[in-house]
Amino acid sequence: MIFNDDLGLIHHYMPSCRLGCDKLPALKPSLRRYKHTRMALKSTIYKADCQIADMDRGYYQPHNLTIALHPSETEERMMVRLLAFVLNAHELLQFSKGLSADDEPDLWQKSLSDDIEVWIDVGMPDEKRIRKASNRADKAMVYTYGGRNTVWWNQMQNKLDRFKNLTVINLPKETTDQLAPLIKRTMQLQVSIQDGQIWIGDDLHTAHIVPEVWLI
Repeated sequence: MIFNDDLGLIHHYMPSCRLGCDKLPALKPSLRRYKHTRMALKSTIYKADCQIADMDRGYYQPHNLTIALHPSETEERMMVRLLAFVLNAHELLQFSKGLSADDEPDLWQKSLSDDIEVWIDVGMPDEKRIRKASNRADKAMVYTYGGRNTVWWNQMQNKLDRFKNLTVINLPKETTDQLAPLIKRTMQLQVSIQDGQIWIGDDLHTAHIVPEVWLI
């Protein structure tokens, strides 16, 4: 949230809006300076060395991940993206440009022929975006999180039943809060998955995550 003294208003910048600064109205000189400063911001790079033992899928592999934290993205959202990766880990699964590209998901898995096998969005996408994901990919997934997502789900639930290849997973706020002590620029993580539950930790902390399946 940015308070603008020149215009006397409050401007909200939401990561999920995917709008660039060129959508703003004509700006006074001081605001143009702010605009250029914000556009110059670069993503912060995090590294995560994940040793994954997924007993539900019989998948046991290490993954050395590079995760770009977008300037408008919170660390919580970044860690939800990381959780989405480890839950669907595959040699072809990768992080996309994410918030930097409107036409790409947060993660996707493409075949060798460039077909989209898995499309994963994080947050609270609208119906139009979910329809796009369902039409373009063999499997579409949404990982939603945070305290306001129940309102989003109440509004969206009846609209999503028609997407037969869609899965919606909720990560409750009290579980994603457990990830905060794990956040470092370089992370060494052990991940165990069994009976739909996740244990993810380093040498000092372990988070126990129990995702809620809202739609499958």
